Amino acid sequence: MKNTRDLILVAMFAALTAIGAFIKIPIPYIPFTLQYLFCALAGVILGSRLGALSQIVYVSLGLLGVPVFTEGGGFDYIFKPTFGYLIGFIVAAYVIGKIRENVKELTFTKATLMMLLGLFFVYFFGVIYLYIIFNLYLGKNVSFYFAFFYGFVVCIAGDLVLTIFGAYISVKILPTLGKFGYIA
Repeated sequence: MKNTRDLILVAMFAALTAIGAFIKIPIPYIPFTLQYLFCALAGVILGSRLGALSQIVYVSLGLLGVPVFTEGGGFDYIFKPTFGYLIGFIVAAYVIGKIRENVKELTFTKATLMMLLGLFFVYFFGVIYLYIIFNLYLGKNVSFYFAFFYGFVVCIAGDLVLTIFGAYISVKILPTLGKFGYIA
């Protein structure tokens, strides 16, 4: 029974992340979406292994051609400047889940800090990938400052709000999910 439940939860968070891709505010180069919120919640609720798996399923579906990314889908999406953020989602869900697995009592502060660490990895992979794709694939000679500014500075405020919101949701929902046996 647990395997079926896990499969459903992984699929649900992959679907929520896909839905989050379509709730977006267009800003230059990197649109602001709700993807990170669902990625972080996957790590908190599902743990490291299943949280990362939900994001792997999401990214795999997009690479197979299902239009679940902000600009569609398909294997050629790996050449989009924003693909690094998708890699970061996988790492972030794993890191957040790993920390949550080792936290005895989840407080708002702990939830915020672990989600901020996950967000670091999203931006780490995202900004570096943005810089590399612009320079090596698209042939646009951009500085690292350009990638950092448009890939981090312009986007971070919204993701910090999502982090605070996600931490609040986590602290409120985890005890309820634990009572019903949905989390370990």
